[in-house]
Amino acid sequence: MTHYIGKNTPRLEDGPLLTGRGRFAADVSFPGELHMRVVRSAEAHGRLLRVDTAKALALPGVTAAWTYEDVAGVPPITFRMMRTKDLEAFRQPILSKDYVRYVGEPVAVVFAADPYLAEDAEELVDVEIEPLEPYLDARQEPGEFGPGLGAGATVILKEYGDVDAAFSNCHRVIELDLTIAPQSGVPIETRGAVVRWDEAFGRLEFHGAAKVPHQNRIQLSSMLGLPLNAVHLLEGHVGGGFGVRGELYPEDVLASLATMQLRRPVKWIEDRRENLLATNHSRDQQSRIRAAVDDNGIILALDFEYWSGQGGYIRTHGVTVHDLAAAMLPGPYRVPAYRAVGHVRLTNKTPCGTYRAPGRFESTFVRERLIDRIAEVYGLDRLEVRRKNFISTDEMPYNREVDALGTPVVYDSGDYAGLLAQTATRIDLDSLKADVSQRRAAGELTGLGYGFFVEKSGLGPFDGVRITVNESGNVEVITGAASVGQGVETVIAQIVAETIGVRVEAVHVIHGQTNLIEYGMGAFASRVTVMTGSAAQIAATRIRKKGLATAAELLQVSTDAIELNDGVARVKDGSAEVSLAEIAKARGPFSPLSDVDDMGLTAEGWFKTTHMNYPCGIHIALVTIDRDTGGVTVERYIVGYEIGHAINPMLVEGQISGGAAQGIGGALFEAFVYDNSGQPLTASFVDYLIPTLNEVPPVDSLIFEDSPSPLNPLGTKGAGEAGINGAGAAIAAAVDDALQMPGAITELPITPQRVRELITSC
Repeated sequence: MTHYIGKNTPRLEDGPLLTGRGRFAADVSFPGELHMRVVRSAEAHGRLLRVDTAKALALPGVTAAWTYEDVAGVPPITFRMMRTKDLEAFRQPILSKDYVRYVGEPVAVVFAADPYLAEDAEELVDVEIEPLEPYLDARQEPGEFGPGLGAGATVILKEYGDVDAAFSNCHRVIELDLTIAPQSGVPIETRGAVVRWDEAFGRLEFHGAAKVPHQNRIQLSSMLGLPLNAVHLLEGHVGGGFGVRGELYPEDVLASLATMQLRRPVKWIEDRRENLLATNHSRDQQSRIRAAVDDNGIILALDFEYWSGQGGYIRTHGVTVHDLAAAMLPGPYRVPAYRAVGHVRLTNKTPCGTYRAPGRFESTFVRERLIDRIAEVYGLDRLEVRRKNFISTDEMPYNREVDALGTPVVYDSGDYAGLLAQTATRIDLDSLKADVSQRRAAGELTGLGYGFFVEKSGLGPFDGVRITVNESGNVEVITGAASVGQGVETVIAQIVAETIGVRVEAVHVIHGQTNLIEYGMGAFASRVTVMTGSAAQIAATRIRKKGLATAAELLQVSTDAIELNDGVARVKDGSAEVSLAEIAKARGPFSPLSDVDDMGLTAEGWFKTTHMNYPCGIHIALVTIDRDTGGVTVERYIVGYEIGHAINPMLVEGQISGGAAQGIGGALFEAFVYDNSGQPLTASFVDYLIPTLNEVPPVDSLIFEDSPSPLNPLGTKGAGEAGINGAGAAIAAAVDDALQMPGAITELPITPQRVRELITSC
């Protein structure tokens, strides 16, 4: 049998992308379409007094202009995850009603015959806002969100054990205050929606869907008062997701409503300034953490309090980010008592949502900075402190005694000390440390830093796949998963090809089309390979079983006498064979062999789970610092990652490298900055800095498969967030080490100005 699982199979989906035939949202157009342009608030906080569209409507070629009164019947956008009653008042309307709460908030929309005319019309809309004092710092006592409603949305609380007793009886208390600036995923493709109303069938067709098409379908149908089967979301190629793309935004609903009411296709593609102002931000968190430690450097308890700036509204994720920050902070360490208190507060900034490793990039930074601080206070090696506190393999599965996203956090498998030891051996860490010491002795500012983490992946509750082998022998796989560039088509094809016994090139994976499969969860939370892959294996196993049974009947032998490989069922002695195409035809409606209760060579597979699984990894950063400028250069970057079972190691390496690039950006460059009035100062790439190839070294991706997950038939764990999770922690520690100033870095990103101040303070 040809084996594909575990092999570096080249990506099947790249042909159209490499030959310029990709079909992104901006490439979709329909005759007679209108172009939508959004009029956005120029104030961070204010009372909306008047929106006058008369001048815009007078412009030839402008078809319509809407304010809140035109869309008042549409409810605010609801939550897809972590929905609770106390958050409903903070949902975002599709157009501002009485108040504006961040710069960039939609207050009106115009529709015109071409995008340039729509932009001209936007500038003619007269908006009058009475400015109000903005609330920008989540650590300050919150003001009002609206009349009689405070901006303190909710408080996250997770705890177990006797934290106070541990602090009363410990050897030392270690405490840190840490900050991460707001950041965003900034995909190369901005958001877009191209929507048309099919008059003949009473059907809404939405192009530009990403990440969670089926869930957005449910929300759109409910908000617009349409039957579910009258809404179809169609995913094309997607230029990056990273958590921020594909959620349901006000613009998606506005474009959909407009095509229904104006009876013409509507197209909206945001520009980069809009993307930086209005697409979900994340990370805006300030933290205080305290550790109770015994006289050997063993952690007895952690007390974690954090303040999250949510931005102007709570969007579709609810409090997902904040919940994960609290649940995942203990990481790979044995923490006998734990308390996390998270203050989620509305601020007059762009609303926040998920961004690759949401809550974990932040909490790993906090936890690993604390571990480094314990090492410094106790005079211990930084890695030795980690070894002392690791959960051991014989404690697996390990119940963390908290929940995340409504499911108990139970680490399914992992050898944290073993992963550290293997990584150290593979990179010859002792030699690397010796080289750094020599360079430092010669006067260079160079240092090493570590960031160990535990991730979550494989979020349920379900995923499904339908597989059909047609009479040409091609295998069609339809799934409710989505692709945001991670290689979905290749990985699912590998699983299906090996399981059935066909060439991988014969497998065609169709995803993100809500009209082809009724249920789907999309792509987020590092779940697709685990969930969709498992469902695909289940369905493919059923196809193989049916195929062998039919082949046995055709060849007049027992199923045990047949092997199915490369799309051909052969009698093992070589006496006869039949192709998969012929088997499919034999199960068709015109064949006497077909079963009326099970027509065709087709099968469904569904995989359900009530628990996530938990991969782990370590980031190691080698940095140098320019004494004159304070600039930090990442010379070498290493990620050791335990994935359980890699379906395609090459794609895992790609995920790790891409994540590390974003992690380096978050650690050194990226921050949304506001002035005291709430005006964004980073609304272009001139000011919001993202790393280029010049700033990102080749990433050493070390993949380990020693701890397969017992929770799915493939034994695999997710990879999407491995490369970013520990980056902030590792680079901060490396800068400390280069400066020989333990604990100096308490804020991300690490700016040259701050580093220069530290150098000159010596």
